[in-house]
Amino acid sequence: MSLTPAWDAHTCVPLFPEYDLASLQRHIDCGAYYISINIGMDFNPLSDIIQIIAGFRKRISELDFLIQVESFADVERAQREGKLAISFDLEGGVPLHESPAMVGLLAKLGVRQIHLAYNRSNSLAGGCHDQDLGLTQKGRDIVDAINANKLFMDVSHTGYRTSMEIFEYSNKPVIISHGNPRALKDHGRNYRDDQLQACAATGGVVCINGVARFLNSAQASAESMVEAIDYLVQLIGPTHVGVGLDYVYDNHLDDGPEGLDTNLWWPPEHGYGKSNDGFLNLLFAPPERFLEMSVLLEKRGYKQSDIAAIYGSNMNTLAQKIWC
Repeated sequence: MSLTPAWDAHTCVPLFPEYDLASLQRHIDCGAYYISINIGMDFNPLSDIIQIIAGFRKRISELDFLIQVESFADVERAQREGKLAISFDLEGGVPLHESPAMVGLLAKLGVRQIHLAYNRSNSLAGGCHDQDLGLTQKGRDIVDAINANKLFMDVSHTGYRTSMEIFEYSNKPVIISHGNPRALKDHGRNYRDDQLQACAATGGVVCINGVARFLNSAQASAESMVEAIDYLVQLIGPTHVGVGLDYVYDNHLDDGPEGLDTNLWWPPEHGYGKSNDGFLNLLFAPPERFLEMSVLLEKRGYKQSDIAAIYGSNMNTLAQKIWC
């Protein structure tokens, strides 16, 4: 089977500075040439995030098959050389300490996309599992800084009102790096049709995720992910659709800060639970889903050019537009 070049807009690894990123070879084996990995959420202290970035950057420099993204040229080099380009994303604006200057600093350290609230509301924006009071003035200042520093403005995990206000306010295209249609699975983390259409109207891309809780499948099946892709293609067109697996490598490792209240950040009333090993009871689709979905998309009549666009070139084109 030939591999379709893939851009994974969001995947997670354990938030330990010493974590061995050699595990990401699996992404290359499935066709990926770019991946954005999380370096922290709203509940992670900034001091920990800085150490995580330092540790990850060190390990990337040591592994020959990985390339740290400093510019779009690094993505192009990864494609040419059959390697994996890595950048970082920040899930929530609390670690920014309300400072637009922090956006520029994190950009220099390899962060290429940021969203403002992780499930819960903060002083910048509303979260999807909280009272959503919308985008505040401090939040607008951070949106301006994200755009000025040529990063992806992401609205994953944010509330309905906040996302719609960001779509209207941002002067650059906006992305949903890992989110699914609410019409297929009614969950607060998913997106209504008007949100998806508003994202596309900015020139942005909606990237479906592979989390079972947000799909029509208890096993995060390839069929359910293709269903989500096809729904988006029919709604907003193939040029606005991508993939952000939200896979969690080594998810048996508990990497939350000491004293983390999981019920606060992942409320049980929204269907989240705890498994026996203490990790959130969510099943994540692995990078091998890229291989399975290609076959299913072809069976649905998708041309190879459309599959290539959804898997990678839509986000690649947008990155070239925003980052350069």
